Amino acid sequence: MRELAAIAVFALAVAAVPAFVTSGYALNVVIMTLYAALLGQAWNILGGFGGQFSFGHAVFFGTGAYAMAVLQVKFGWNAWAALPAALALGGAMGALIGALSFRYGLRGSYFALVTLAFAEVFRILANTFDFTGAGVGLMVPLAATAARMQFASPAGYLYLILGFVVAGFVVSWWLKHSRYGAWLQAVRDNEESAAALGVDVFGVKLRAIVISGVLMAAGGAFYVQYLHYIDPHIAYGLGASVEALLAPIVGGMGTVWGPLLGAALLHALGETTRNLMGDAPGINLAAYGVVLVLMVSFMPRGVMGLFQARGAARGSTHA
Repeated sequence: MRELAAIAVFALAVAAVPAFVTSGYALNVVIMTLYAALLGQAWNILGGFGGQFSFGHAVFFGTGAYAMAVLQVKFGWNAWAALPAALALGGAMGALIGALSFRYGLRGSYFALVTLAFAEVFRILANTFDFTGAGVGLMVPLAATAARMQFASPAGYLYLILGFVVAGFVVSWWLKHSRYGAWLQAVRDNEESAAALGVDVFGVKLRAIVISGVLMAAGGAFYVQYLHYIDPHIAYGLGASVEALLAPIVGGMGTVWGPLLGAALLHALGETTRNLMGDAPGINLAAYGVVLVLMVSFMPRGVMGLFQARGAARGSTHA
């Protein structure tokens, strides 16, 4: 219960930020850090708790983003009505990819490549069809009213993304403490042993990718509402997938707080890189690649793993 209390304290603290911070730039930093944390939470459910590494989580992000944009621009839906549809389509995409992959026992590098292939296929399709705006993309009309999920000040967007992130925290906490979460982590550690103990390996992994797809689609839906634009490269490109997997890898996979910690560190790195080297195309991805190599080589359990190891060492010393 202490973790739930910590989540509540975190939510209240972030919700109070607009009362003390009036700088639009500072609020944008907080919003984009929470946005990166949401993508990390989505990937962490499948990759961290489930051990199923995905290199193509952009397929869920893009599905949620395009569903949100197309339903508003092409069909005239209200954004609040389009949001559940976007989340449902993200989950449905997860069910499709999971059914095709897990039914035939794909895992490890094979599963990672399948997800990457799906993201690339959907990028090509979105670049082709007129209803997605083809290569030009879609611009969501600006109407700064909460009734259309658009806000006159950054504070509204902060509360929106905070709600998504808190939902991700609660899901992660549930996975850590529920029976289903124990099954998922057992599958991550050893699928054959879990199956021998009666765990429905296929069903457990399928549910994980559906939940992961829903959260990732929420990130895509938020992106569209916040920046009012989406195109195939943004929706299904490598950037969203890399951002989603890096946050939990840096912060600590399979932990509740790891994606948030990783997102904060990576966002600080991104801002520093831009200030030092300008807005050179791809410079962020290059910096993230260096971080990924260093983390995998020297800190495979992430920053949270380092903290946990030090805490265990102190406990054994005092004992």
